Amino acid sequence: MRIVFIGAGKVTIGTARELIKKGHEVVIIDIDKARIRDLSEEMDCSFLHGDGSQPNVLHEVNPEQTDFLFCLTDNDQVNVIASLVGRSLGFKRVVTSIGDQQFEGICHELGLNDTIVPSITISRYLENLVEGGENVELSTVIKDEARFFTFMVKEDDLFTATDLKLPAEAKVICYYRSGKFLHADDETIFRTGDEIVILTHSKNLPQLQEHWRQKPPAGNSTG
Repeated sequence: MRIVFIGAGKVTIGTARELIKKGHEVVIIDIDKARIRDLSEEMDCSFLHGDGSQPNVLHEVNPEQTDFLFCLTDNDQVNVIASLVGRSLGFKRVVTSIGDQQFEGICHELGLNDTIVPSITISRYLENLVEGGENVELSTVIKDEARFFTFMVKEDDLFTATDLKLPAEAKVICYYRSGKFLHADDETIFRTGDEIVILTHSKNLPQLQEHWRQKPPAGNSTG
């Protein structure tokens, strides 16, 4: 796969190193020329000096040939703008990192469904420690060809999990309403603003992404 990172911070560098080891093509964009110079001496990937939120800069990394665009600068506004620009340029998958949780709802309203909030992940981990729970790494649970897929309900029509007509080896397992975790079954009625979580075989991801990254779900959809 071909992956482009905006922002050469610790998360980018750590992730990029692992992806490079696995044979993926990596491109890192950053506005700090000295940072790029230093990293280029030790990392086997491509670098581009510039503002990753600018269309002319993102054009240079061939959006149509890129599988993921990760917007990981330390500025939430830059990440959101870069994500919107990246989506408009045709990047296949855009992932947005935000530090301020108040931007999460805005990102979902803008259709940036692949939004991560690092502080929330850390907070949940620490909460589990205090309550005596065992923190399980996601990688130990989602093995082999199992994958998660999520999407936001954007239409006013009411529908159930059965109406989604998901492909074989794909099932709705839970959903979030106003940020609250709720279990789901075949008769659960979803509504606008719900975030639906699907557990699926990896082979179904292209079909799910094509359907729900491009248009909102509707009752009696073909999945």
